[in-house]
Amino acid sequence: MKDLHFTATTSTPDVDANWEAGRLRMGGDSYPENSFDIFQPVIDWLESFLTTETRPILLELSLVYLNTSSVRVLMDMLDILEEAHQGGRGVEVVWLYNENNERVGELAEEFKEDCTFPFHIRAE
Repeated sequence: MKDLHFTATTSTPDVDANWEAGRLRMGGDSYPENSFDIFQPVIDWLESFLTTETRPILLELSLVYLNTSSVRVLMDMLDILEEAHQGGRGVEVVWLYNENNERVGELAEEFKEDCTFPFHIRAE
């Protein structure tokens, strides 16, 4: 599988999926009208990596704002990672956020509560 990259728009985050590094990065605002359509290639990439490779996967997030449908998509992605982790796969999430944006820090904490894999939240 190849790498995947989407440049950020006013309503979608920057996405950089690096197959060789086993890393998926997403950063910026996410409030598209069709989150599930926009993020399906990202979910496909993640699922393909997890079924093809045995190496660990790292999800790095620096999301600033998420609408409700983007939150649902991210929940789906974390569920996929949780299933992989439960199956013995190395999984790690790092969520960076601006310390002045407490709402995003709280959102990250809510996501972390449902995950058993290493999930780091860091203020920048």
